[in-house]
Amino acid sequence: MTQEPGQPAPRPTTRRRRSGALAGARRNGEPLTAAEVRTFARDRLIESRLTPNAISLTGLVLNVAAAVLITQRLFFFAGVVFVLGSLMDMLDGRYSRMSGKGTPFGAFLDSTLDRAEEGIVLTAVAAYLAAHSQDVAVAAVVVSVVGSLLVSYTRARAEALGVECKVGLATRPVRVVILSIGLAFARGASLGDFSLLKPAIYVLAVLTTVTVLQRVFHVRRELNRTLPA
Repeated sequence: MTQEPGQPAPRPTTRRRRSGALAGARRNGEPLTAAEVRTFARDRLIESRLTPNAISLTGLVLNVAAAVLITQRLFFFAGVVFVLGSLMDMLDGRYSRMSGKGTPFGAFLDSTLDRAEEGIVLTAVAAYLAAHSQDVAVAAVVVSVVGSLLVSYTRARAEALGVECKVGLATRPVRVVILSIGLAFARGASLGDFSLLKPAIYVLAVLTTVTVLQRVFHVRRELNRTLPA
């Protein structure tokens, strides 16, 4: 069909038809399948103004809030907020790929904020432990921070050399789970007179150190395989 001068360009109707089909299904009383609901929600999300960078920054705000809650000794709430912030960190990359809104700078920002957020929360934990003269636990926090940074760095450096490096125990999700448990049960969470904060920190210190070593030896082994005989 020829477009008359001055008329606006026709807009795609694929998503509109899909939305109309869903609305028609509701009017006819037909149940929507789970796949249709997921597709509808995904399309609405992609069409929104939400960007991966906004999700990344939301994660930063939540992690800062968790750190503030730690300084106020509200450990259970700090653990909940830390989990929510960490979920934002894990979802931004997936949303970036799904929506096609990702940019090279967005990927850089995501990686940078991930490291900063973990450090912010652990710094708040270190301040709390230092205020209670828990010197060994403070040292373990330092080891955990350095180890977490090295876990990420070894992977990035290995991939720059052409070696995939996802091995190791203390991946980001594992570290989040361990620290979340430590925060949520820092005062027993009304379940008893015990604290899991220091044990969680000790576990993090050990696992991050082991993971760094695992990745170093993995990269060494993979690079040796590519050397000419």
